[in-house]
Amino acid sequence: MKTFESRLLGIEQGEVTLFSDYEDGGPMWTGNGARARRDRVRFSRPFATRPAVQVSVTLWDFDQGTNARADLAAERVTEEGFEIVFRTWADTRVARIRVGWIALGQMPNPDDWNLY
Repeated sequence: MKTFESRLLGIEQGEVTLFSDYEDGGPMWTGNGARARRDRVRFSRPFATRPAVQVSVTLWDFDQGTNARADLAAERVTEEGFEIVFRTWADTRVARIRVGWIALGQMPNPDDWNLY
């Protein structure tokens, strides 16, 4: 569990379309085997400490002729942002994916200051 020392809790959320590979024959739609797509998200303001980040699929469009295999994660989380990572494997064909995210964390307190 995360606890916050400050009364300043920051919450930021957003949504991003990671890819739409059926439109241009991209690797998620036409490829085979292990594949991954990454997208960097930058927060509008930095958090004071590394926030908790939750990601979820808000739109998925898989080919009906193959199994839907997917892994979605938030990786490389820092005070400034994180990476959304979508992975699939084997013969899965993914036309498009949209991901929603929310970050919660401590914000800098304007009354705090460092001597050094």
